[in-house]
This record gives sequence, C-alpha cells and structure tokens, in this order.
Amino acid sequence: MATTRDSLSDSDYETLANLRYALRRFMDFSTSAAYEEGLPTQQHQALLAVKGHAGPERMSVGMLASRLLIAPHTATELVGRLNAAGLIARHADPEDKRRQTLELTEKAEALLVRLSSVHLREIREMAPELITLLQRLQRGS
Repeated sequence: MATTRDSLSDSDYETLANLRYALRRFMDFSTSAAYEEGLPTQQHQALLAVKGHAGPERMSVGMLASRLLIAPHTATELVGRLNAAGLIARHADPEDKRRQTLELTEKAEALLVRLSSVHLREIREMAPELITLLQRLQRGS
C-alpha cells in the first residue's frame, strides 16, 4: 500500500503500533513455549516449517532456508543440530544426490503436537484483537 506521510492518520499509527505490540506478545509467548520444551525458537520454527510443508516435493534444506529467511549454510547448520538432537532425518534425494530432503522423527512429531496445541490456544485467544486491528488497517480508519 503506497501512501504518503501526509495521508497517515494518528489512528493509523496507533493501529500499527498496537498490531506490532500484539505480534511481539505472540512471539514472546512462542519463544517461551519452545524454551519450556527445551527447544530454541529457530529449531521450533524449522520443525513447524517441515511439518507444515504441503508442496509436491519433500522439504529440502534449501526450501527450509527460504521459509525461515536464512542463508542456506545457516539452514544446513540448523538441520545438523536438529539431526543431532534426533528431531530431523536427512535423506539424499534419489534424483539429485547433492540435495537433502528432510523428515521429522517421531520425537519431533510429539514435540510439535504439544507446542502447536498451546500455540493454537494462544492464537485463538488473540484472534479477536488481531482481526479488529487488521480490519482497521484494511479500512484505513
């Protein structure tokens, strides 16, 4: 949405600030929930990205890097830590041996069930506030 500085109202700034605050509260909740399970935030995000991937191809290290907005070498290191923790299995792609596909282990699946359940509860509690803020921004009021 292209706007000029003059076209923004005090209400726009207030709504944007409140939206950022709500998102930060959720991210803080998410970080705490993951750490309570003994999982760094980035590892939780990686597991969720692998589990939530619905594309025609299996999730690869390169695709994970793209989904997490991180460099490919960072994704490779992250996958190495997840593999060492018994949370991710890596497989060589039969068509391209340089490419590794990723699969969650049973341990990761159980961890994600617990984390995703509490995350969905939190999101459902926050939903009315988020919907209201997004609607205000959409209407421009």
